[in-house]
Amino acid sequence: MSRPLLPAALLAALLLAACGKQGELTPVAPRPAPRQAADTMKAPTPEQMLKLPPSSAPGRVDDPLGKSEDRIDDRFNMPPPPR
Repeated sequence: MSRPLLPAALLAALLLAACGKQGELTPVAPRPAPRQAADTMKAPTPEQMLKLPPSSAPGRVDDPLGKSEDRIDDRFNMPPPPR
């Protein structure tokens, strides 16, 4: 069964390979670049990329108590239950 298919496959491959050649290749003259749309984003400059956003160094304090002082009484601060 594969014997009759082999010559047909070789003939098809040969015909397919030959159909791509239609003439000599010639270089295309350079054309100007297409215009950029007005609403496209521009790439940031290195200075803009190195500038830290405000969220990277927020102006906050980790501990709400600035100095050592007694905390107000918390009625929900209970000791652990006995075991």
